[in-house]
Amino acid sequence: MIRAFHRWPGLFALVLVTVLALSGAALSVFPAAERLGAPQAEKGLSVAELATRIQAAYPGVEQIRRGPSGRITAYWFDGGAPGSAVIDPTTGQGVASADPNQIERWLTNLHRSLFLGDGGRIAMAAGAAAMLVLSLSGTALVARRAGGWRHWFTRLRGPLSGRLHVEIARIAVFGLFLSSATALWMTASTFDLLPDRGATPAFPTAVSGEMGVALANLAVLGDTPVAELRELNFPYPGDATDVFTLKTDQGTGYLDQGTGALLNWSDLTGWERVSETIYMLHTGQGAATLGLVLGIMALGVPAMGATGVLVWLAARRGRPRIRGNQPAGQAETILLVGSEGGSTWGFAATLHAALTDAGQSVHVAPMSGFAPARYARAKQIIVLAATYGDGAAPASAKGFLDRLSALDRAPSSAIAVLGFGDRSFSAYCAFARDVAAAAKAKGWPELLPLDTIDRQSPQDFARWGRALGEALGIDLELAHQPVLPTTETLTLISRRDYGAEVQAPTAILRFTLPRATIWRRLTGAGFSRFAAGDLIGIMPEGSPVPRLYSLASARRDGFVEIVVRKHPGGLCSGQLTTLVPGDTVTAFLRRNPGFQPGRSRAPLILIGAGTGIGPLAGFVRGNAQRRPIHLYFGMRHPDSDFFYGEEMPAWQEEGRLARLVTAVSRGARPHYVQDALRGDTAELARLIRDGARVMVCGGRGMAAGVADTLAEILAPTGLTPAVLKAEGRYVEDVY
Repeated sequence: MIRAFHRWPGLFALVLVTVLALSGAALSVFPAAERLGAPQAEKGLSVAELATRIQAAYPGVEQIRRGPSGRITAYWFDGGAPGSAVIDPTTGQGVASADPNQIERWLTNLHRSLFLGDGGRIAMAAGAAAMLVLSLSGTALVARRAGGWRHWFTRLRGPLSGRLHVEIARIAVFGLFLSSATALWMTASTFDLLPDRGATPAFPTAVSGEMGVALANLAVLGDTPVAELRELNFPYPGDATDVFTLKTDQGTGYLDQGTGALLNWSDLTGWERVSETIYMLHTGQGAATLGLVLGIMALGVPAMGATGVLVWLAARRGRPRIRGNQPAGQAETILLVGSEGGSTWGFAATLHAALTDAGQSVHVAPMSGFAPARYARAKQIIVLAATYGDGAAPASAKGFLDRLSALDRAPSSAIAVLGFGDRSFSAYCAFARDVAAAAKAKGWPELLPLDTIDRQSPQDFARWGRALGEALGIDLELAHQPVLPTTETLTLISRRDYGAEVQAPTAILRFTLPRATIWRRLTGAGFSRFAAGDLIGIMPEGSPVPRLYSLASARRDGFVEIVVRKHPGGLCSGQLTTLVPGDTVTAFLRRNPGFQPGRSRAPLILIGAGTGIGPLAGFVRGNAQRRPIHLYFGMRHPDSDFFYGEEMPAWQEEGRLARLVTAVSRGARPHYVQDALRGDTAELARLIRDGARVMVCGGRGMAAGVADTLAEILAPTGLTPAVLKAEGRYVEDVY
């Protein structure tokens, strides 16, 4: 629902809101320019002194005004001809024309009414209302994506367009809310929709009848500092019944032109002060710095509009179209989807179609929109949950566990949790397991026990579907056809071979970098943006199942590089290790944000063995900031599989690699990477105690041995690998 309130006002009002924002941003410059360009009155100068100076220069002065910027303007008649000027208060002389800036006037008319009078004012008010809805719904969506209000400024992941959209919104939304709300108030005031609670003093009925008092003798003017002046109107020449009218920040009053006596006075009401404050907040008049800040925030509107459209288009492409999705309040079955890359939505679409064909009314929504109060007719809630990184919630499931925890009691409709993952990863379906455990702890009735789908297996999904059908008392056959990401063709440009001497043929394969258009860069599609540690999916000939390899290069390196060992009977590795320069492969990119070094300057401890050196070498190669990196690398023999051995000395000389420690397992004295760690116990303990981050890549057995060894090393410090993982300082990429 929130997404709908955010999306449609944005799409329908994009042009109008953009005009409103850009013209407002341009207008925000004028108060600051006026403040800087206008001569300012000296501190302590009274209105009497200022008026005396101006009257001496312009005897026919009729009015003196002081704007919120401090600019003083005088209006007079000289020989029957009107005149006006911006006044230098130190001399009373005019220094610039008082005529309005034509560009400012044009922009103001555009901003207020599109040059269309009252009809244009109503249109721009509609634009302001749309901006207000966008601000409120955007605030809720940013909080949802960040995982709650406490994580408002948490680091984001995902395509560039989506991250830019939210990063701008995090700051601009506050200014846009203020600008749109104040604009609606001012429009309502213009059309007399607000009560008029101003207090103007009654014009005096009795005056002295005298004229010509010297301005310096007007006590009220002498006691009023110029800093509080708004307007001083002089009596009409020769009319003894007229008076001085003084308007200040405090109120409005009338002064006798013969005696200087204060004849009548009214203070500003609270309502007037509120109205003036709202005017100031909207225009920046009297608060030039605030006006500039709001203007800068307004510039975020076209940027958010463009990125918002890109996000919307990407979402339409990334999610299958679910036809016949019933409203949440009318559905018997609720499908909640937690997905990072979008593949889980495909399974949800297949399940939705099968349940609908079986006569069920079904509603599909992201887990982040979990709202039990809306599921009035639901008999069962089915959760399809992928896992992000090392057990975290995927993008569309942010905040689900917090909402579940906040419930007073579990929903009465039964729950079934289905996890999606890859058994080769240690955190296999960890988030789905957390969801199932939280539901059980809440006392949520169970429709089916937790089940899992390995590597998007259609067979696993069909098996689970039959079990679900039995639980629901219907025939349910789920024939899912996974939709693979869009692939690209990569051409091999070079290869380096290792490992033949130890019967473990391995190659470092370098491929051409596919061309990235501006559109692909904005949407983050394909190989337009990637980092070492991300994954490349290779589609082997003769199999529809991709094989994933960790990247040893980043986009900025200008090539795509992987390290591949030939496995006996391995279809994909066998094909890759026989490639020659000029041959091609079909591949796609998959982000792996859970295995990235981050932007911290804290030391990095990289631990790997065999082909696990790939992403670690990529981290070292990309270490242009000279972050301290300590690399522990296990190999069979330096003459056969010292991968990247040629580059290591240069990386050390350039400061990209602080220290390299190797372990050789096929020498006269077998030495494993765990042994290398034990030999560095004191240094490792010091580095980790001082905040170092540990990254491990390689086989599962090696990773388990490394964790055990580090547990021994860290025991005296009170730290453990588990504690470091909880702090985000220990990550693994294992196979």
